[in-house]
Amino acid sequence: MSETCTEVLTVAVPVTDQDRAKSQFERLGLRTRLDAELQPGFRWVEMGMAGGGATLSLVRAGEELPAGINTGIRLGTPDARAAHAAVRELGFEVGELLDWETAPLMFTFRDLDGNRFYITEVGSQNS
Repeated sequence: MSETCTEVLTVAVPVTDQDRAKSQFERLGLRTRLDAELQPGFRWVEMGMAGGGATLSLVRAGEELPAGINTGIRLGTPDARAAHAAVRELGFEVGELLDWETAPLMFTFRDLDGNRFYITEVGSQNS
């Protein structure tokens, strides 16, 4: 049987202000891949890491796609302790640094719309 799907391309994140959200994610190191009005009133802002991979699409929140969700999105970092401090300094609401013996270091943060994201240390002995 052939593969129907071969990769994750993008995940939509509902935001109330696409420019504000774009600026906030740029401070985390994401870069704009596409920013265009695809049809009247429908702007698509796609952001990703410099090295490629899946992207975040910052879409305008609405009744059918409200902001303030638990996105389930995990972002990777080589140093979760440093990232925890840096994300807090950038003004995000940051959760506790979870240091479990059986899992990599990780923590949550919320963007300006209250959307929850996760940052997990990659390349550590527990990951």
